[in-house]
Amino acid sequence: MTSLIMIMIGNALIHNVVLNQFLGICSFLGVSKQIKASASLGVAVIFVITIASAVASLLYDYVLAPFGLDFMKTIVFILVIAALVQIVEMFLKKTSPAIYKALGIFLPLITTNCAVLGVALTNVQNGYNLIECIVSGFGTAVGYTIAIVLLASIRTRIREEDLPAPLRGAPIVLIAAALMSIAFMGFAGLSF
Repeated sequence: MTSLIMIMIGNALIHNVVLNQFLGICSFLGVSKQIKASASLGVAVIFVITIASAVASLLYDYVLAPFGLDFMKTIVFILVIAALVQIVEMFLKKTSPAIYKALGIFLPLITTNCAVLGVALTNVQNGYNLIECIVSGFGTAVGYTIAIVLLASIRTRIREEDLPAPLRGAPIVLIAAALMSIAFMGFAGLSF
């Protein structure tokens, strides 16, 4: 149980997929303009990464590895992720059109979000079993959600400030993201 908690906290905070590994930056910067859209994308990413981690683990352990098809893992994992994103997209379009519209192009981009694929590949590389893969995926997605909601909160505050012209827009957002990354590096000193 302790190792599962360590995997989850480690992936959420210490090895944060966005702020430490720099995966998923496109949606991190693109969707973080509004807190509600950021939180909604975070929930969608939690669902997709957690389920994709489980399915990828099962496919790798029971199909790819036993039949010597390890070289196909990237393609298979991409197909799994694409199918899951389509399910999430159809669900949101049907149940919450406002959130679907707010997420815009970034919802289908979860398919190509390297963070999702990176988690599935890292889980296989680390030799995690099914439960560890699910916990790793969930922890990673929670870390992504924390990061994107924090940046959205910061951006909301930044819009209210009177900044010098050269810092307005993307420069101040990138500076804020860099400072967040530095702050999250402080978690590296945690010991369990």
